[in-house]
Amino acid sequence: MSTSGPLQLGFIPLVDSAPLIVAQEKGYFAAEGLSVSLSREGSWATIRDKVAAGALDGAHMLAPMVLAASLGIGSEPKAMIAPIALNRGGAAVTLSTRLTGDGDAGARLTHLVRRRQEEGASPLTLAAVYPFSIHNYLLRHWLAGLGLNPDVDVRLTVVPPPRTAALLGEGVIEGFCAGAPWNAVAEAAGVGHTVARVTDVWPEAPDKVLGVTEFWAAANPAILLSLIRALAAAGAWAADPHNQAELAELLARPQFLDAAPDAIASGLAEIAFAGAALNPPRREQAGWLLEQMVRWGQVGAVDVDKVAERVWRPDLYLAAQRG
Repeated sequence: MSTSGPLQLGFIPLVDSAPLIVAQEKGYFAAEGLSVSLSREGSWATIRDKVAAGALDGAHMLAPMVLAASLGIGSEPKAMIAPIALNRGGAAVTLSTRLTGDGDAGARLTHLVRRRQEEGASPLTLAAVYPFSIHNYLLRHWLAGLGLNPDVDVRLTVVPPPRTAALLGEGVIEGFCAGAPWNAVAEAAGVGHTVARVTDVWPEAPDKVLGVTEFWAAANPAILLSLIRALAAAGAWAADPHNQAELAELLARPQFLDAAPDAIASGLAEIAFAGAALNPPRREQAGWLLEQMVRWGQVGAVDVDKVAERVWRPDLYLAAQRG
């Protein structure tokens, strides 16, 4: 895509899209001389495909998705890079109130799964937002901790984040793992109860990154560094506790998350947007994500160090900060 017009950046309506929205609305893109158009997208697969095809210059992307796209797992291979991490935290497992009731939710779920197996009934359906996501790995890890095989004992499906709470309430799914604010939305509607948070399991787990293609990055080096600086500054603004109320109201707007400010504020408490150990992509985190892909059979043997070095680009983040 030509960079003569506005940069086209995609996002999914989640609290952790805040750095893009703040950079646009609070003038951080403009301060870097960037003209940007934000595009709210309906699913992670759409984000991936539009970035790969050049319909988007870059996007708010799931950290494992950038690795998977580069490896050609789940899609045609397209070399992508992550030059800045946007956040940590916010992912959580929420079960239907039809399952939770009183007592230990995990024990109740396990009992119900086993009873349905004995009766020959269809397995319960649980959703994650994308196969290559911290949400899928958290849901699988949580189920495995209950003694359940996520590939055998339940049916796992993919649901776009904004649809999770509604489908839970309609009984289409019995639980999901998604990012904020959709767990809080389900709780506020009385249809779900959150039973596990990523911060309790993997506090350092990477969540979202800026994703661009290797080709676009090579063709637009100065623009990319400006983009990194703007997003880092916006993340710092979003991380300031004094800005939380304004941020919740900003994200709540119909063109962005279109969700209740209270639910958004609840999600903000779980998410970190800025820090010296957060924003520079850490290659050991890329390695950890690749290990999750291996653990759950998404990829076979892979040169972890080589892939992490090519896709995770802390050198670009540091170059932007020096500039």
